[in-house]
Amino acid sequence: MLAIERKMEILQKLRAEQRVLVSDLAAHYRVTEETIRRDLDKLEKEGYATKTYGGAILGNSTKTDLSYTIRNKTNVEAKSVIADLVAKLIQDGDHLMLDDSSTSLFIARKLKDRKNLTVITNSVEIILELADVEGWTILSTGGRLKPESLAFVGNATQDMLRNYHVDKAIISCKGLDRSTGITDSSEFHALTKQTMLSCATQKILALDRSKFDKASFVRIAAPETLDLIVTDTAPDDAWKDYLQTIGTECLYAKN
Repeated sequence: MLAIERKMEILQKLRAEQRVLVSDLAAHYRVTEETIRRDLDKLEKEGYATKTYGGAILGNSTKTDLSYTIRNKTNVEAKSVIADLVAKLIQDGDHLMLDDSSTSLFIARKLKDRKNLTVITNSVEIILELADVEGWTILSTGGRLKPESLAFVGNATQDMLRNYHVDKAIISCKGLDRSTGITDSSEFHALTKQTMLSCATQKILALDRSKFDKASFVRIAAPETLDLIVTDTAPDDAWKDYLQTIGTECLYAKN
C-alpha cells in the first residue's frame, strides 16, 4: 500500500471513530509505529487530526471546542495520572472551583473519599458525577448551556462565580506556551476560567504534557499568575527553568 493510501484510510478511520491509536494502526498496516506517527504528523499539519498521547483525535483540539464524548475518551491514562496528583492536594472541607474540562471530571472522580467538600462548577457532567456524594455541597453556576461541551457559559455564569471565594480553582486549557500563555479555543470558556482563577487563593492548571508549547485562540492568563501546574510527565529543562524563574511550581509523576 502506498503511503498516501494509508494516510487516507487513517483519515477515514478518524472520521468514523473520532480517535486512533498508533499501536493499533501499526499492527493493522504492518509498519513501524514511527511510520504511523509520520502519517499522523502530516494529518495534523493539514488540520485533520490532533496528535495525543499514543494516538490522535479528529480535528485540531487547540482551535476547536471538541464534544465532551470525544474529550472524555482521549488521553485517559494521562488524565488519570493528573487526577491522582491533584487529589493529593485536596483536604477535607476545602472549597473548590472546577471547570468543565474532561481533566476536571477525572479529578472529581478521585475526590469522592474526601469529606465536606464544596464544589462550584459550570460542568453538567461533574454535577451528575458528584450528585450522590453525601455530605458535600455542590453549586452549579447556571448560565447558558453549550450542548456540545455540557457546560454553562456566559455573563450569568461569571456573575455567579464572582460571589464566592474558594481555596482552590482547578482549570485546564487547550494550550500552554511561554510567550502566548494559557489559551483556549472558546472565548466563553476562557472567560469562565479567568473568573475562576480570580476567585481562588490557590490557582491550579491541570493539563497533559501534549498541551505544552501549544497556543489556541483566546488567552486565559499568563503562566506567572498560576501557583501550580500539574501534568503527567516531566516538562523539558527549558520549561523547568522558565517555571522556576516565574515562581510557578510544577508537579508531575516521578517515573
